[in-house]
Amino acid sequence: MRLAIALCLSLAPVCALAAGSDTPTTSAPKPTQTTQTCSGIQVWDPATKKCVNPRGSSLDQDLLGDAVRELAYAGRNEDAQGVLRAMADQDSDLVLTYWGFTHRKLGNMDQAKMFYDRALEKNPDNLLARSYLGQGYVTEGRMMAAKTQLREIRARGGAGGWAETSLAQAIETGETYNY
Repeated sequence: MRLAIALCLSLAPVCALAAGSDTPTTSAPKPTQTTQTCSGIQVWDPATKKCVNPRGSSLDQDLLGDAVRELAYAGRNEDAQGVLRAMADQDSDLVLTYWGFTHRKLGNMDQAKMFYDRALEKNPDNLLARSYLGQGYVTEGRMMAAKTQLREIRARGGAGGWAETSLAQAIETGETYNY
């Protein structure tokens, strides 16, 4: 596991994190019709074979979550937020985490922190939210706050996982994970 994480971190521009997972992969999300064909806040519907507005569609939450990840990876954070708005459980800690992530990537750290805090209220063991929050603190130069999140990740069983490793590297280098 440590070797896979080290490999992933050395390939940071091409690494990705599975939605809601603490397991890195060594490749970006595979582009689908969502980013290749659809524009704006649209998601490819494999059943109808066309781009659809996710709000009111019959797309399941996993497909929408994958679309959020793919759009965010492609740098289309506002479109990812549009898909997030269509997700049924706006109070799920994973949805809240992705709201925080997209706001952080858009430079809205205050809003990002609000979403991360809500995600952590729902699930204090959400290591992904803790890592992303800590990386936001690194961006702001708030290293003590980032280290607090790192300690929390370790205390909650995340030692050696992606969340811990990526945040530790961000604290050490000052560079955050870019996805």
